[in-house]
Amino acid sequence: MINGSKVLDHSIRWAMVGGGKGSQIGYIHRSAALRDNNFQLVAGAFDINPERGMEFAAELGVAADRCYPDYKTMFEEEAKREDGIEAVSIATPNGTHFEIAKAALKAGLHVVCEKPLCFTSEQADELVALAEEKKRVVGVTYGYSGHQMIQQARQMIKNGDLGEIRVINMSFAFGGYNYKIEETNPAAAWRFNPAKAGPSFALGDVGTHPLYILEAMIPDMEIKNLMCTKRSFVEGRELEDNAFVIMNLKESKSVQDDAQIYCWASSINCGARHGHVIRVVGSKASIEWDDERPNQMTYEIEGEPRRILERGAGYLYPEARVEDRIGGGHAEGLFEAWANLYRRFAIAMDAADNGEYGDFWYPDVKAGANGVKWIEKCVESADNGAKWIDFD
Repeated sequence: MINGSKVLDHSIRWAMVGGGKGSQIGYIHRSAALRDNNFQLVAGAFDINPERGMEFAAELGVAADRCYPDYKTMFEEEAKREDGIEAVSIATPNGTHFEIAKAALKAGLHVVCEKPLCFTSEQADELVALAEEKKRVVGVTYGYSGHQMIQQARQMIKNGDLGEIRVINMSFAFGGYNYKIEETNPAAAWRFNPAKAGPSFALGDVGTHPLYILEAMIPDMEIKNLMCTKRSFVEGRELEDNAFVIMNLKESKSVQDDAQIYCWASSINCGARHGHVIRVVGSKASIEWDDERPNQMTYEIEGEPRRILERGAGYLYPEARVEDRIGGGHAEGLFEAWANLYRRFAIAMDAADNGEYGDFWYPDVKAGANGVKWIEKCVESADNGAKWIDFD
């Protein structure tokens, strides 16, 4: 149990772009990054309105001379300071991610970015190359992957507890956009605007979350090909609010050849709060995780009673307990999951600063690029009549 202990001997000087007052995602970033004192918020360009941003910075305790009107000014001015920022989080609409992340990397900063990382594979490849050139860490906030039971699943699959993986059923199908919410909620409106949201809504906004969780659970998983169908059920939307994807996987140490993934990504699953469930079926056993019950995971062996594995329990693999902040039985949630990711980002950033790179997993720039590629392939398939598309 780490009890929220600090993992670095210093705090990383950190800033935010976006995430201003009233931003739910901005609050989550700050709560997660500051939880274990591995980051210190010292600067920001919080709001497109500089006056509002300045007022909010004062509430956060950020000095007035380090609250900036835009990210370009912030990167330029902070570079002049001996105590300038070392990392930045990007919590702005999708269409701005690429340019801000690119500018941050060129300024020599580590980056934490909301997904999608960018809109196209060409942009993603550019960010991957730039991160490698600058030896900077890019973390992508697939926040649900920070839950400790994801690490338990990863170790169970690695150690062969499930046997060869055969079938995966994943969904993120909520019901909150079952009506034209964008007419009354400006925060929802941009999500259906291709210029701001990119080529997809349901696939990009929610479908990529379970996709990355699978990548975390099964690191050697590779998609062979996929078929997608998507549509908008609510009249007037430019981007889909519902999609289905079938994927065939390549054979690997963990995965049987032609294993299949079935994915449902939706915002119109009427009555569902999240509907974010992942079931992994192997030749020996199956596991199932639901993000609305993140502290538990079912473990099912044919012919035996269903087991419910609990976060923090002594029978879990050690890797699934390293980020315990409180004993088993006490529920941990989304803020802890994000804090776990920020803890990993801090470790990775510190290692990169010291020229050290090891076998340490977190949602990195390549994971972000893979999510962008997946969206592109799904859109290509759907736009061509649900045609099978090779992933490579």
